[in-house]
Amino acid sequence: MSPNLPVNNSQTITDFLNLHQSQMAEDNSEDSYRFAFDDQAFLSRRETLGLRFQLELLKPEILLHERGIEHTITVFGSTRFVSSEKAQELEKNAKTPEAIAEAKQALLHCKYYDSAREFGAIVAGYNATQSEDRNKLHIATGGGPGIMEAANRGAFEAGDQSIGFNISLPREQQPNPYLTPGLSFRFHYFAIRKMHFMLRARAIVAYPGGFGSFDELFEVLTLMQTKKVERFPIILVGKTFWQEVISFNQMLSYGVIDQVDMNLIHFVETAPEAWTVIRDWYQLA
Repeated sequence: MSPNLPVNNSQTITDFLNLHQSQMAEDNSEDSYRFAFDDQAFLSRRETLGLRFQLELLKPEILLHERGIEHTITVFGSTRFVSSEKAQELEKNAKTPEAIAEAKQALLHCKYYDSAREFGAIVAGYNATQSEDRNKLHIATGGGPGIMEAANRGAFEAGDQSIGFNISLPREQQPNPYLTPGLSFRFHYFAIRKMHFMLRARAIVAYPGGFGSFDELFEVLTLMQTKKVERFPIILVGKTFWQEVISFNQMLSYGVIDQVDMNLIHFVETAPEAWTVIRDWYQLA
């Protein structure tokens, strides 16, 4: 019996665009004569994967450079958290046991949304005191709902530039409404998206979240542990959450990480505390 091994272990761009093999064949002159850069079927072939990587890396890089954006603070966190106003609205309208339970969860976690929104406003307030782009720090998120929306919202409402690095998903993630026009980007490849999270990052601020937040957090920690990037503050908001779900002390006791690795992490409870860590690290005015 032949092994039942898959040809691909991921959703390819041809799957995502619903392109059929017949569309890829280019067996007539109209298709083959088309400019390569204007031929979606050709650019979606498996052989052009490297080109698509390059394009996803290059497009945001050029546009961010044109906007004078050199430094960012990347904010992670759950997509499920809502503002206190929204949580109160859910509680008011909850009638069924399921809706009541959802409202209770929303009320429990809305403090994190409100904190991320406050943090975005604090960063924007600092930028307003700076005349040169090279001294500014801009909020960058995954561009979606929850904590991402909150951080973008705080910056956007304060009149600052607000960046979103969205990702294509089976259930498409829509950009939140608090992204600066021209600074809302869309990626197909998580790897390239993560590179953009890191390329200009001068700090990471992580709120409680799920698998995606953990994935991004540990990627950053690994890059720093292996000295692939310069060390900068990694700020975890909500000490109880982080220490309950990740037993950092146990990792230390097992000897799988060193104390110097833990020194990268700063636990805080509030948005002003998070900003204080960054301000002191870079000796900002």
